[in-house]
Amino acid sequence: MKKLALGVILLLAGAAGALYLSPSLLIAGVQFTERQLAGLAAQQVTVDGMTVHYYEGGPRDGETLVMIHGFGANRDNWLRFARHFTERYHVIALDLPGFGESSKPNASYDVASQMERVHAFTKALKLGKLHLIGNSMGGHIAALYAARHPDQVLSAALLDNAGVTSPRKSEMFEMIERGQPNPLVVRNADDFGTLMDFVFVSPPPLPDSLKRHFAEQSMANQAHYDMIFTQLRERYVPLEPELPMIQAPTLVLWGDQDRVLDVSSIEVMKPLLKKPTVVVMENCGHAPMIERPEETAQHYQAFLDSF
Repeated sequence: MKKLALGVILLLAGAAGALYLSPSLLIAGVQFTERQLAGLAAQQVTVDGMTVHYYEGGPRDGETLVMIHGFGANRDNWLRFARHFTERYHVIALDLPGFGESSKPNASYDVASQMERVHAFTKALKLGKLHLIGNSMGGHIAALYAARHPDQVLSAALLDNAGVTSPRKSEMFEMIERGQPNPLVVRNADDFGTLMDFVFVSPPPLPDSLKRHFAEQSMANQAHYDMIFTQLRERYVPLEPELPMIQAPTLVLWGDQDRVLDVSSIEVMKPLLKKPTVVVMENCGHAPMIERPEETAQHYQAFLDSF
């Protein structure tokens, strides 16, 4: 019996060592656990010649929530948030083309092009009417989708969304206008920690091995992300003329300490929306669904229950 117990201890120790030495194994394990907790499964579909990877879960006969991540991000951003909705809703969280595990063709990645790809994706899955929720660039895409395909959208939730010229310029755009590097693009190992501090008020804790791994992944995508960010700026689609076309109830939720996109954007958006609900989360940064997933989920559920 003692030999058996010792064998189990050695096996667990070996597994722990392997995970420490191989961050990719650790990430795969964490992703698997988070997907299980969220009730989501990894899926993929081919749309217009591109492979789109996505998570799906919840009852197929429930109302559908489609979650759209921001620039430089992927579907994993929604895992801890999504777990609060899969019991009641049919939940979809996709990797936009150009990001995550989805195809990265030599193509245009401006917001209008990505919005039409999301529309083609929802048609391929035969989703029908749906609720859209997006963060940052994903919120820009969700708002444009709701404006241009109003018959399909039950509601739109825009979390710290891009696409609006805010009365107060954000710290990120002040930096870019001064000729400083884009803080959302990681160019060296130290930039990853800087990115985390820039996006969050309270960054999620990560072991050093994972920080190094994520930094290496981000550095490998530097040229690709620089190209996409340039396209987003050169082929910019302003939301101001689009927002009045949104017919559905719209949640505008922002972290008051957002350094990427300033919270004063709400002052522009609210008068342009037909059915706005506004929530400002105190001491929160650019990605509330990651920084405070449970609280953000409570605000979103209250919004869904309000109409």
